[in-house]
Amino acid sequence: MENTEQEEKEVKVEGETNVQPETDDADNDSKKSKKSRKQRKEDEAKDKEIEELKAQVDEQKDRYLRLSAEFDNYRKRTLKERSDMLKTANGDTLSGMLPVLDDLERAMQSMEKATDVAAVREGVVLIYNKLQEFLKNKGIVEIDAMNQVFDTDLHEAITKIPAPTEDLKGKVVDVIQKGYKIDTKVIRYAKVVVGE
Repeated sequence: MENTEQEEKEVKVEGETNVQPETDDADNDSKKSKKSRKQRKEDEAKDKEIEELKAQVDEQKDRYLRLSAEFDNYRKRTLKERSDMLKTANGDTLSGMLPVLDDLERAMQSMEKATDVAAVREGVVLIYNKLQEFLKNKGIVEIDAMNQVFDTDLHEAITKIPAPTEDLKGKVVDVIQKGYKIDTKVIRYAKVVVGE
């Protein structure tokens, strides 16, 4: 009997020892479940953040595409407006030249019948002055070149000749073709002969 009591105690002790690990397993399971719940919450938060970031990226892509398309439309529109403006500006300039052309036609008709050369000359000078005034109103001015220091920004040297006087060295001694500019922009360089 004594052996049975000892066996029972051992069983009880063994049972108790077996029970303890069971509670430890339960604690571990609850810790694991807490960790897994915490992990799930963190994963859900990360997933939510990823979704928000994806939405922001999509929104930025959409904005970029719209801005790009808007800029392309703006560029095309301004090119068209500029082209139209140039056509209109050319039309205004040419319509201002028409009275000068009319005067030239009348002068040519009168030259065929004219006997007085002075009167014809006077008419041509009037037409020339009218054309000069028109150009001046459009902002086109003649480049002053004669006896000026040679400047590659305004003049184009055709040739060099020995200077007639010492003070004309490096200066323009003859103008072959007049130059013109609008404000500060040269539209035709003056073709000149330079003294050396």
